[in-house]
Formats: sequence, C-alpha cells, structure tokens
Amino acid sequence: MQEKIQRIIAESVAVKQSVLENEALLKTVNEIVIAMVEGLRNGKHIYFCGNGGSAADAQHLAAEFSGRFYIDRDALPAEALHCNTSYMTAVANDYSYDVIYARLIKGIGKPGDFLVGLSTSGNSANIVKAFEVAREKGIVTVGFTGETGGQMKPLSDYLVNIPSKNTPRIQESHMLLGHIICELVEEQYFKA
Repeated sequence: MQEKIQRIIAESVAVKQSVLENEALLKTVNEIVIAMVEGLRNGKHIYFCGNGGSAADAQHLAAEFSGRFYIDRDALPAEALHCNTSYMTAVANDYSYDVIYARLIKGIGKPGDFLVGLSTSGNSANIVKAFEVAREKGIVTVGFTGETGGQMKPLSDYLVNIPSKNTPRIQESHMLLGHIICELVEEQYFKA
C-alpha cells in the first residue's frame, strides 16, 4: 500500500511539474490575474461554477475572494453559483440540470463580469451552456479543464487546461492555480 501512496504522490508531482514548465499556461494565469484585478477595480463580479468535487473547488475559490486569502481586507464580489439549493433544485426539476448555471448567469451576470467554470473534462453540459450565455452577454469566461479543454475550449476567453487526463490530478492542479490566482489578485488589488 505504501508503494501505491508514493506512486499517487509522484503522479501529482509530475502533473504539477508539467504545469510549472508550461510557459503558455503560466502566461494565461498571469493574464487572468491582470484581467480580474482590472475587472474588480471597475466594479465587476466573479462567479464560479462546477459539479461534484469541482463544485466544492469552485465554492472554495469563491470564498478565498469574498472572505480573505492572506490579507485582512474587504470582501471581493465573488460567489459560487450552486450554493442556493432551492434555486438549483427548482430549476433542475422544472427545466433541466443542464441550464442551472446558464439561467442564473442570464439573470445576474453583467458585461465584464467573470464566469469561472471548473470541469475536468471540459464537457459538463451545464457549464458549456453557461459559457454560451456568458459569451452572449459579454461576460469573460475562464475555463479550468483537463488536457484537451473539451467543449469549453472554444468558449473560454482564458483556458487553464491542466496537462493530464486523470481527474484527481487535474483537480489538484486546479486548486494550485486557483490559489495562485487568488493570492495574486488579492496582492495586486489591495497593494498600496
């Protein structure tokens, strides 16, 4: 069992090493930070969405913005779209689970806001539909996916496609880069 534990850790390290060496991906992360800081300075909001473990990661990252990361500071306008269970269950029941995020973004999203979608495959129908609505409304889309980007690739203004096909390894790297974005946005937005 210990050998398996070591193998899993080594796989995680290898994916992160690939991320570290991927200049294009690091450039994209830098561009996201710059765009989000500018957007926040202009009164824009950041919305997050995902499914399953990626929903938990989306909620975690939203809380880093609206709560705090390192700095004791004011809240930033960020939220995870799946936290209103009455809304989610009503829309999923009355319409379709595929439109839960699209319908909400259509209702509350404003041009220049950000929609961050986390999907390891890049093919989650509810996130793809939300990205389509976001595009129509002039909302900036940030796709956190796996290697190929899936259906989210052409709909993402910024694509953070982790070089892996292994769901847990992708999610671990989503959180790594998500935390980096939170840290740098906070640092740049609140610097003197």
